[in-house]
Amino acid sequence: MGNQIEIFKTKDNQTEIKVRFEQETVWLDAHRIASLFTVNRPAIVKHIQNIYKSNELPENATCSILEQVAADGKLRKMKLYNLDMILSVGYRVNSASATQFRQWATQRLKDYLVQGYALNEKRLKESEGKFIDLQRAIKLAAQAGNNENLSSVEAKGILSVLEQYAYALETLDKYDHQQLTIALPSQEEAEIERLSYENAIQQIRVWRAYQKAGNLFGNEKDQSFRSSIETIYQTFDGEDLYPSIEEKAANLLYFIVKNHSFSDGNKRIAAGLFVYFLDMNNKLLNDLGYKRIGNNALVAITIMIAESKSEEKDIMVKLVVNLINSNN
Repeated sequence: MGNQIEIFKTKDNQTEIKVRFEQETVWLDAHRIASLFTVNRPAIVKHIQNIYKSNELPENATCSILEQVAADGKLRKMKLYNLDMILSVGYRVNSASATQFRQWATQRLKDYLVQGYALNEKRLKESEGKFIDLQRAIKLAAQAGNNENLSSVEAKGILSVLEQYAYALETLDKYDHQQLTIALPSQEEAEIERLSYENAIQQIRVWRAYQKAGNLFGNEKDQSFRSSIETIYQTFDGEDLYPSIEEKAANLLYFIVKNHSFSDGNKRIAAGLFVYFLDMNNKLLNDLGYKRIGNNALVAITIMIAESKSEEKDIMVKLVVNLINSNN
């Protein structure tokens, strides 16, 4: 349970008390305990001292020190007392108010417990999903790595993909230590630079001439290449299906590889336009000036996409998004 503040009101609505909820209990200072039970503060302090002297309650388990800035700007230390102490004092000075406060506090604690359980269950499912994604990615990489036609450079690239994607294992460890944060694709403030079909074709022609790749390189067999580009800008009910640059880039790479739109050069064109699109949108390099995805890793992921099954699309796209995600 995090640090929460709730307002407790007496039945007659004559008294309002700010109550701190933390560490699965409630905390009040002596001044607020006095207000709660309509007793002078010195009397409350005396009861607390007597409770400790008689060893009715242990001080180290029922008292916490809170540092806060006072009105004069100086740092003050304040003693807070948990529910056990509050009720122990309350039953001595005002049993009716103590009973009312106990009922209210225990109900709120129960509510927090239920809410916390639901939130943790959701986070656990998300973490389990990440782990399953990693297992599937490793399986796909292993399948691609067993291809006898792979060069040593391509094989090293596949290992690089796994090394970069291994943060998913760290996610589970962070969850266990209550440090879990799920990195999401970047939320763009500036408008995403759009890759047009005409611009893409022009780039393919430049690469064909530069590489002396021959007339079959980039020769369209049908309209599927245009569809690959247009699909990443699709919307539904006014919202982008692929809202972030990372998601658009990953799906662009996947669609061009799998649609096999050209007589020759499908994987080279897909990888080239993937890099070109990221560069257009200032996402090719990280803050230190290094490529978000290295050349070997890009070769490997392109091969993995080519050899993957259609039902494995989601995991391949997730893999690419997480490799280039600026929040990782």
